[in-house]
Amino acid sequence: MKNNFLKIAGILSIGIITLNSCGDKTDPPLVYFPDMYFPVAYDPLMKAQDAYSDHENEIPAFASRNGQTGLAPVEGSVPQNSDGVLPSESPKNTDDYNLLYEASKKLNTSPLNPANKEKDIARGKILYEHTCSACHGTGGDGKGPIVESGAYSGVPNYADREITVGSVHFVLENGRNNMGSYAGQLNPGDRWRVAMYVINEFKKQAAATADNKDASADNDNANTKK
Repeated sequence: MKNNFLKIAGILSIGIITLNSCGDKTDPPLVYFPDMYFPVAYDPLMKAQDAYSDHENEIPAFASRNGQTGLAPVEGSVPQNSDGVLPSESPKNTDDYNLLYEASKKLNTSPLNPANKEKDIARGKILYEHTCSACHGTGGDGKGPIVESGAYSGVPNYADREITVGSVHFVLENGRNNMGSYAGQLNPGDRWRVAMYVINEFKKQAAATADNKDASADNDNANTKK
């Protein structure tokens, strides 16, 4: 008798569990995180018709300010794009990438305020050393600690490349060859600051070195003719 009772109880339990598992998934009997089950798409710039909706889990739309839901930033908060520089056009395919890269080589100035050039380059140096020097080296020679360890190779020397501030920025934003995009690590203004630092620090040094070599060669030729 006892065994029959246990069998019946077991069968009933399995039946109840089976029926519950096949029930309506849109209305579960117990929800620990209702906002995960019933997510609400919230547009911070939408116009609010009603202060609150019937959905108890919905983020309330603000009824004040003539129905506007977007609020001003909290006083003292840090703006995300204080430079007002927007990301460049993203390439859609390989051909588009190559066209945009060649066009970027023609850019010799950044869109940042020229009056802040020294400060921008100084910040670019800090960002470069934190973000780029592990591969490119603090001297821009492509001999950063990751390369020197043998874990990675093929990083070029900036002095040997035909680059402009525009092309450096383009590569930072979109990546090139084995280098990925750094758009997720640097905001638009800071990408330009790093590009400005690279050109100012490494290409100007290379140009100065080349001029000194040419001047030395001219002096040697002049002495030889004497």
